[in-house]
Amino acid sequence: MSKIWFVTGSSRGLGREFVEAALSRGDRVAATARRVDGLQDLVTAYGEAILPLAMDVTDRAAVAEAVRRTVDHFGRLDVVVNNAGYAQVGAVEELTEQELRDQLETNLFGAVWVVQAVLPHLRAQGSGHIIQLSSAAGLIAVPLGGAYHASKWALEGLNEALAGEVAEFGVKVTIVEPGGFATRNGKNPDPLANGHLATPDPAYDGLRRRLASMTGKQPAGDPSAAARALLKLVDAENPPLRVLFGQGFYPMVRQAYADRLRLWDDWQDLSAEAHGLPDAAASDAGAVRAASS
Repeated sequence: MSKIWFVTGSSRGLGREFVEAALSRGDRVAATARRVDGLQDLVTAYGEAILPLAMDVTDRAAVAEAVRRTVDHFGRLDVVVNNAGYAQVGAVEELTEQELRDQLETNLFGAVWVVQAVLPHLRAQGSGHIIQLSSAAGLIAVPLGGAYHASKWALEGLNEALAGEVAEFGVKVTIVEPGGFATRNGKNPDPLANGHLATPDPAYDGLRRRLASMTGKQPAGDPSAAARALLKLVDAENPPLRVLFGQGFYPMVRQAYADRLRLWDDWQDLSAEAHGLPDAAASDAGAVRAASS
């Protein structure tokens, strides 16, 4: 049985790949983007199976209207892909208030407006699958990515909470965490060159040079392979809450989580002290920590 999709940020990159993959297997798609002229070739190829909708995710009313038009046109919703977003690059000290707000308006609030618009329909159906595009940047953080990380880490927590809220209605939630994919002329986009850049402070020039020498070292994934993987994900009877797309960042994520656990473990005595435990209890906590290490 074919599925009805609603995809944001569908005019390029992974969003475009997701739309094409769904259409190519006979599904129908409401493809949204700020500018839909780049979708005309898909309209020519797939006709009424694609509904191109001009929409900015930061415009809450426009999001609600796009969802309404989708349901009116196709009759239901099965897969919602929250894909729209961009990367703001800059040291935390360099960010303007507007740059940080714009990053959160698009990446975080835009996703919330989509979720709030589709959920009444999904609850009424008793089914549906929300796919949230996060990033490896939602799991680990590097210098000059503070704004982007803030938005993606927020999405991770938001969607984990959402999954627990909507499970009883038959609605599934999956957070997809891609690594680098060759979405720009066959290359992995370089955020230091292609992202939204804050006005640089010379104090961070050395850091920028060091990071520039390391960017692009991770292998870039194939966007069409990511789209095929997404099809398997939305067809799964019991999809995961989280899934990494691509292998390049997996060792880094494993190490980051191991380091966090080790750090918390190393400071358990202070954690017990902060809780106000008696000295004996604090000693017991230290003994348990030593026995388990």
